[in-house]
Formats: sequence, structure tokens, C-alpha cells
Amino acid sequence: MMRLSVHAHPGSRRRAVAVRDDQVEVYVAARAVDGAANDDIRRALADALGVALRDVSIVRGARARHKVLTVAGDEDELARRLDSLRAPASPPPPHDLT
Repeated sequence: MMRLSVHAHPGSRRRAVAVRDDQVEVYVAARAVDGAANDDIRRALADALGVALRDVSIVRGARARHKVLTVAGDEDELARRLDSLRAPASPPPPHDLT
């Protein structure tokens, strides 16, 4: 079982999952009303990691943007899948050589 720190972005125009600095960013269209965003966050994460919805649970932060979720499954495989979602590092700013 893998534990993830998630930053939720409800009400987004796009549905996406990305990893930045060991923080999982989940963007969903659903609004934070009556648990709709939490359901959509679990679904988006399950889809991105290739696991069943029942394997993704919110452990802490159900009413907050910063959440802790667990994902059941092989940790090595989940880590590989999560790593594939890692956002590319931005290039360093150009140096002025004059």
C-alpha cells in the first residue's frame, strides 16, 4: 500500500494528475460540493495509476485541498506509474555571459 500527499484542484477546466516535488497534483472538474470532488479525485488517481477505484482511499483531509490518500497494490509498480506522471523539470534560466 502506498501513501500519497495530494493537492486537490477542484473546479478545474481539465482533468489531470501530475507529480511535482513529491506532491501529487490532481485537477478535476467536479466542485467541492457533497463529496463530488473527492469522488472525482479518487477516480482520476485510480485511472492514472491503473488501479480499481476501490483501491484508492482518502485517509485525511476529506474537506481540505491537501489530502492524504492510500493506494492499494504493489508499491514498486505504483512507484513506477507515479514516476511516469512526474512533471518535467523546467529548464534553468539562461545565464547572461556578458
